[in-house]
Amino acid sequence: MSWTRRLAARPDATLLSERDHAENGHAPNAGPEAPRAVVIGAGLGGLAAAIRLGARGFRVTVLERLGQPGGRARVFEQDGFTFDAGPTVVTAPFLFEELWQLCGKELSDDVELREVSPFYRIRFDDGSAFDYTGDPEAMRREVARFSPEDVDGYEQFFEKSKEIFEVGFEELGHVPFGRLRDMLRIVPAMAALGSHRSVYGLVSKYIDDPKLRRVFSFHPLLVGGNPFSTTSIYALIAFLERKWRVWYAMGGTGALVSGMADLVTEELGGTVRTGAEVEEILLEDAPQSDAVGDARATGVRLASGERVEADLVVSNADVGFTYKHLLPQEARTRWTDQRVDDLRQSMSLFVWYFGTDRQYADVAHHTILLGERYEALLDDIFHEKKLADDFSLYLHRPTHTDPSMAPEGHDAFYVLSPVPHLESGTDWRKEAEPYRRKVSRYLSRTVLPDLEDHLVTSRMLTPQDFRDDYLSLKGAAFGPEPVLTQSAYFRPHNESEDVEHLYFAGAGTHPGAGMPGVLSTARVLDTVVPDPAHFRSHAPAKR
Repeated sequence: MSWTRRLAARPDATLLSERDHAENGHAPNAGPEAPRAVVIGAGLGGLAAAIRLGARGFRVTVLERLGQPGGRARVFEQDGFTFDAGPTVVTAPFLFEELWQLCGKELSDDVELREVSPFYRIRFDDGSAFDYTGDPEAMRREVARFSPEDVDGYEQFFEKSKEIFEVGFEELGHVPFGRLRDMLRIVPAMAALGSHRSVYGLVSKYIDDPKLRRVFSFHPLLVGGNPFSTTSIYALIAFLERKWRVWYAMGGTGALVSGMADLVTEELGGTVRTGAEVEEILLEDAPQSDAVGDARATGVRLASGERVEADLVVSNADVGFTYKHLLPQEARTRWTDQRVDDLRQSMSLFVWYFGTDRQYADVAHHTILLGERYEALLDDIFHEKKLADDFSLYLHRPTHTDPSMAPEGHDAFYVLSPVPHLESGTDWRKEAEPYRRKVSRYLSRTVLPDLEDHLVTSRMLTPQDFRDDYLSLKGAAFGPEPVLTQSAYFRPHNESEDVEHLYFAGAGTHPGAGMPGVLSTARVLDTVVPDPAHFRSHAPAKR
């Protein structure tokens, strides 16, 4: 049973729409004297932040403008198929396990994770393919099959990936970078790791074969980065995947979302309200300090006019959107409109969700189809901001692992194509269907023969939808691009630089996008959000 149907079957759940909120009231809380936390957005980062705050003793209310929790990880149900809208690759399951353990439970109580192998099947334009797995010996054989002389270089690259992982993820991935001295402290280590290089540059230092360079440099695209400009710190993903493997949540990522929402409401006594759009973060005067401006967050005002008071606010919405549209200009001395506009936003995505009345048994769970062009295509996407005639694709076939995502004898898919964000000027109302047909023809020629003859359901998500549905600036799919000058201290901070008691979780803040990154942003809040006692002594003024 899908998570949406499961929730519908539980009328006692504290997952409230705006319509029934007035009737049912607020969920039981941590205690009448506990400080109140409002979380804007029920994406993975917002739900993780809510769980962590609730476990620390805050009374938590999560406000989600869409009709279901999940954000980019929401679920579409159509014609008997279940489609995860966004992230599906689970690579650091311990970050989910921690959330359940904070509530006295085990992740396995609610969600079954299954390992995916190969992690990815990478198909080149000439039809050759590389099976990317977590088995070191199998990987050596795959490398040798393409280029025997690169086996030693591949081993050296993975050693470097491990070295970067031990610093970039294990030491720094959960550490806040709120002050310049935090950044200066790590500069020697970053320099020693070669952080000035791009991921592709680092791979090329060790590997000569052009195809293998693509195999080991594509990972930044999973977090919105260009392998040719993303700092080589992101080369840690290669070792991260080997260490914890690649997993799939049975029932889809929606099962994780449902489980997290249940932790907030059933285990912690918090509330998740859907259909609740925040229009403004409420402020009052606060004492001047070196860390923030002279405003303090005291809650939010909804589009309905309702005010929800709080002692602290966490925004899981797009960071730039939060500063630019939820806070008045006079409260922002650091994150001005101009500074927000100057952020380099990540690429966007064209995503096509579709189901077939036949199964394609030889198609892997994750397939990456690389086009003939690599660097030139990425240049079109990230720098020229133009929609190219060609593409590279990521094809997700969850029914390879979980047949419940489609009717019996059918297959469920989504395919995504990296595309420029809305600065390209592309009118997706006109271009979406022609682009879909082009993608469909390519899949028919390659891995899904006769696809159009077997389609039974279809829907699309475009950069315009990222802007309209997720309020993502410029329709970017992953927030600010993960270049060195927008990483760590130089990325929007987890604790607001302008407004006291305002915090951020999600892809736009440190450490960044991707499931491990987004869950880690909530983990950082454990450090930067003071204990509940602090807020009891700084209660918002009554109105």
